[in-house]
Formats: sequence, C-alpha cells, structure tokens
Amino acid sequence: MPSLFTAMPLLILLTLCYAVLCAASPFGVCRKCDGWGHKIWQTRTGRLKRGRDCRRCRGYGRRLRIGRRLYNTASHMRHDGTR
Repeated sequence: MPSLFTAMPLLILLTLCYAVLCAASPFGVCRKCDGWGHKIWQTRTGRLKRGRDCRRCRGYGRRLRIGRRLYNTASHMRHDGTR
C-alpha cells in the first residue's frame, strides 16, 4: 500500500492545477480545426482556400474545457436548487 499513499497527493495536486487552469483560462484551442475556426483546403493549383466553419467550435476556434463545463453545470444546478 505505500504506492497508494504516494499517488494520492500527486492526484490531488494534478486536480488542483487543472482547477486553477480552468478558472484562469476556461477556453482551450479546438482540437478539430487547431484553433483556426475553419479547415484550410489546398486546390489543384496549390493555392490555399478557406473552407467551411468548424462544426465543433462553430467557427470560433475555441472550446469550453471539460472542467469548466462541469463547474458551470454544478453552479447552475446549485442556483436552481436554492431558489
């Protein structure tokens, strides 16, 4: 069981760091379009062309982090429950 006692502080530290990251920067780069907001296509002549807006981020290039989404859901549930 010594590995459990050494792993728990590490997991707690990682969780706190992720919580601070979600509080400081709630939006991350969209993984589908790499933050561009759209795909870039190459034509037959070699020229680059802007494609359609990304469906995942709706053209913004940013997405809400999972931790921030969980926090928003919990705070909305608490707000609705204490009315």
